Amino acid sequence: MNLTLESRKSLARIKQQLKLDNIKEKDRQLFLSRLDDHFTDLFVLMFELYGHRYDFYFHLQQLINNLLLAHRQRSPALKRLDKQRLSRPDWYQDPGMLGMACYVDLFAGDLKGMLDKIPYLQSLGVTYLHLMPLYDAPKGDSDGGYAVSDYRKVNDELGSMEDLRTLADSLRKAGISLVLDFVFNHTSDEHRWALAAKDGDTEYQDYYYLFDDRSLPDAYEQNLREIFPQVRRGSFTFNEQMDKWVWTTFNSFQWDLNYANPAVFNAICDEMLFLANTGCEALRLDALAFIWKEMGTNCENRPKAHSLIRAFNACLQIAAPAVVFKSEAIVHPDEVVRYIDPGECQLSYNPLLMALLWNSLATRKTRLLTESLQKSFAIHPDCSWVNYVRCHDDIGWTFDDAVAGALGINGYDHRHFLNQFYTGQFEGSFARGVAFGANPSTGDCRVCGSLASLAGLEQALLQQDSLLTDNAVKRILLLHGIILSIGGIPLIYAGDELALLNDYQYRQDDHKAHDDRWVHRIPLTSEGLGQANEQGSPQQRVNRGLLSMIGCRQSHGVFGRAETQILTTNSAHLFAFSRQNEEGERLLVVANFSEAAQELDGRLLDHLAASRAVDLLSARQLHQDQRLILTPYEMLWLVADEPA
Repeated sequence: MNLTLESRKSLARIKQQLKLDNIKEKDRQLFLSRLDDHFTDLFVLMFELYGHRYDFYFHLQQLINNLLLAHRQRSPALKRLDKQRLSRPDWYQDPGMLGMACYVDLFAGDLKGMLDKIPYLQSLGVTYLHLMPLYDAPKGDSDGGYAVSDYRKVNDELGSMEDLRTLADSLRKAGISLVLDFVFNHTSDEHRWALAAKDGDTEYQDYYYLFDDRSLPDAYEQNLREIFPQVRRGSFTFNEQMDKWVWTTFNSFQWDLNYANPAVFNAICDEMLFLANTGCEALRLDALAFIWKEMGTNCENRPKAHSLIRAFNACLQIAAPAVVFKSEAIVHPDEVVRYIDPGECQLSYNPLLMALLWNSLATRKTRLLTESLQKSFAIHPDCSWVNYVRCHDDIGWTFDDAVAGALGINGYDHRHFLNQFYTGQFEGSFARGVAFGANPSTGDCRVCGSLASLAGLEQALLQQDSLLTDNAVKRILLLHGIILSIGGIPLIYAGDELALLNDYQYRQDDHKAHDDRWVHRIPLTSEGLGQANEQGSPQQRVNRGLLSMIGCRQSHGVFGRAETQILTTNSAHLFAFSRQNEEGERLLVVANFSEAAQELDGRLLDHLAASRAVDLLSARQLHQDQRLILTPYEMLWLVADEPA
C-alpha cells in the first residue's frame, strides 16, 4: 500500500466531514494549513499502530475532529504564542534559559501563592518552571501526584483549573514558560475510566490491561523488571471487584493504559491538548519508556513507543505547536538518545550526566564521566538536554556498563559502591543520603537526598568542621557550574539554590514513610530563605555563587545554541569541555573533582584559539606557557583574552 497516496485520500474524506462553519476564516485556514502539513506523518504513524484494525478510519476521523475542537478552544494569546514559537523554534536554546522544578504546596502553598513567588523566580533568573503533578489524585499515597485521577481538575488543596490558567498567563507575561507533567503511561485507579472498568463497562476495561487469571501476567513477568520492589513485588495487581489482574508497573493504584486500543490514544490526546490549552509551553512525558507492551520483551523502549510519541507530537503541531515535549527516559544511555528528535521529544532529561557527576565526586575521578559523554552527549542540534543535579525522584546509577568495562570498572560492583557511598555506609564518605527502592532479591537500590546533604554539607555542619563545610559548598557550586555551562537548559530543583538539607519529618507521616524520596521534597520556609541571607553562612555562599554564575551565563551567547566537545585532559581528576557557536564565540570549561590541587595542561587553551584566557568566574588571567593550577573543586569558565 502506498501510504502517502492513501493519506491524501483519507485527508480529502476527512476534510469533507469536518464542521468548519462556526470557525473564523483566519482560524479555519490556519487549521487546514497545519493539517495539510502534518497529516501524512500522522497518518503513517497511526497506520503503523492501528492500521490492522477494522475501525482504523473511524478512530482517525475522531482524532482529527478532536484536534479541530482543541484548535477552536485555544485562546488568542496562545495562538499568538504558537506563531512566535514557529518563527523561532529554538527558543529553548537561548543562553538566558534557566529551569526550576518544584511542588506547588512545598514551594508556595497553592497556585495563588505561586503568583506571589514570581518575583523570587525572576530574581533567580528562572525562565522555565516545571510544576510537579498538581492534578486530582488519590488521598494519601499518590506517588507524589503521579497517580492522576483527573487531568482536568487541579488538586483541591492547590486551587482550581482557573487558578492554573491565571498562573500560566502571569508566568508567560513575566518571561517564564510553564512546564507540566503529561502522565500518560497510567492513570490512578480512581480515574473515571478505571471506575467504569471496575463497574463492568467493557469499553473502559479495554482502556487497561486486564487478565482473568495469572497465565499471561506470569508469561510477561519473565522479562519485566520491578520498579518499586520495596512497595510490592511484581507488575500486576489483583482487583477483587472485577475479579481480574491489572497491569500496574509502578504501584497497585496506578493502572497502565492499553495503547493497543486506538480509543486510548484519542482519549489521552484529548487530555494532552486540554493541558496544552491551559497555557503550558512544555509537557514532561512521564515514564515514556513503558508505554508499549510486547510479550517476550521487557516492555521498555519498544519501537512503537517511539511511534506513539511521534504521533502525539504530530497532533501538537496541528493544534498547539508552541508546546514541546520533554523526555523522561531513565534508561540505558543508548536508549535515552533515541527519544530525542525534533519530531519526537525536543527536550530530554540527561540522567547520564546527573549520575556521573555524582560518581566523579565520590571517586574523585572523571574518566567514566568523560568517556561516557564523549559517546552519548551529542544529540540533534535542534534539540536540547535538560541538565540537572537533583530532581524530585531518586538517583539511579545509569551508565553504560560497556564503557565502564573498557575502563576496568565492574558495573555491578561499582553501583554497589556508589549506593554505599551516598548512603553514608562507606568509610570516609561525606554524604548523608537515604536508600530507596531496595530490591531484596538483587541487593540493588537507588539513592535519595537533598543536593546539599549528598554533597557533604549536612555532615560538615553536624561536625562543625570549617574545612568540610568549605568543600561541601565548593562541591555544590561545582555541580551547578557544570549544568549551567555544558549546553542545554540547566534545571535547578527548588531548595537547592538555598542549600537546604534533608527533611526527615516524612518518617512521621504514614502516607509518606514508605517513600524515602520525601527526604528531599523539602518545604520552602522563611527560615530557609533567611539562612541564604545570613552573612557568611554556607547557604549564602551557595546562593550568591549560584546567582553569580547564572548572571554570567545570561550575558554570553556561547552558553546558548552551540556545539559541545567533551575533552580528554592530562589528569584523572579534571573534567573539561569546549563550546563554540555559529558566531565563532568559544568557551573552555575545566573542573577539578578532587580535594587536591591539579595542574592543567596549557595546551587545552588551543581550544580557544588563543594563548591567553580569562576566567569569567574569577577574572583570573591564564597564559598557555604558565603553570596552570586548579585549586580543590575549582572550576574555570575560560574565554580568549587575546588571539594566539
